[in-house]
Amino acid sequence: MINIYVLGFDHALASAITGVVDLFALAGVTWNRIQQQETAVAFNVRLASAQGNNVQCINGLQLTAHYSFTDLENALSSNVSTTAAESNILIVPTIGGPIQQALDNNPELIQLLRKAHIAGWTIAGNCTGNFFLAEAGILDGKSATTHWGFEAEFKQRFPLVKIQAEQLITRDGNIFCAGGGIAWFDLGLHIIERCVDFETAMQTAKAFVIDYRRDSQLSYSLMLIAKPHQDDLVHQIQAQIEQDCTVSLSIDVLAEQYNVSQRTLIRRFNKALDMPPNTYLQSVRIERARKMLEESDFNVDTVMNKIGYEDASSFRRLFKKKTGVTPTEYRTRFSRRL
Repeated sequence: MINIYVLGFDHALASAITGVVDLFALAGVTWNRIQQQETAVAFNVRLASAQGNNVQCINGLQLTAHYSFTDLENALSSNVSTTAAESNILIVPTIGGPIQQALDNNPELIQLLRKAHIAGWTIAGNCTGNFFLAEAGILDGKSATTHWGFEAEFKQRFPLVKIQAEQLITRDGNIFCAGGGIAWFDLGLHIIERCVDFETAMQTAKAFVIDYRRDSQLSYSLMLIAKPHQDDLVHQIQAQIEQDCTVSLSIDVLAEQYNVSQRTLIRRFNKALDMPPNTYLQSVRIERARKMLEESDFNVDTVMNKIGYEDASSFRRLFKKKTGVTPTEYRTRFSRRL
């Protein structure tokens, strides 16, 4: 039996606790019942909190804890073998409130993560819950992900972490990270596959009617191309692109038009938007394509032409690079007309 300990704290996202508890508790159960087979429980799932008190979630829901963090630290001390370490997993749910406040208010959780990491336990974090893992120092030098909207803050706080926010799931050694707020089910299914087998993970996904093996959160993110800045030159070129994104930008023509050198133009764009002019144009075009795929009935070739692309293979390749999926897959997933 594998022990799953969800580490609760006040202002956590309730679904990232209750959902993952349900997923693990019913792995090997729900599917078997549907198939009228004998159930085979694979995980012992428990909720822990700092003092063993109720967890006050961000939505006002109170959850009863089974253990305190001290109980888990005692278990860490008694289970020192490799086999014992592999049979114990800590899961940190999403932070639903202000991140800094959560980190400041939960030193016991951070200390527990450090001790569990030293003991070789598997540790998994979901979404902004990965800030706890990074604060504990256990992600230094390791690959990790977090919610795409908090990538910049994560990078600033934890420069030693190899953040890969485009990834929905990362694994580095015995540490798992999931990206989005509801990515706990992706995280849970990955752990089920690793700890039990692929068939059980697939059966659990089918029983819960959820997609398995999504690998990117790019298609859920905003382009974040409207970064605020104070550069009037860059604002003017942005306005020009916004008016007609089908134009073919020439750096030398733009530099001459605005009476600056090509090097200065590129430097000012990089400083203002963290990208050169042509990359900005690509981003605007892909964002326009996304909106048309979501809101219109235009076929993919028409969308491509309307944003200034003529080579279908180049457009599809760039679209997938920026969003993680093909234009057709994007429309299937996000079209508002379905």
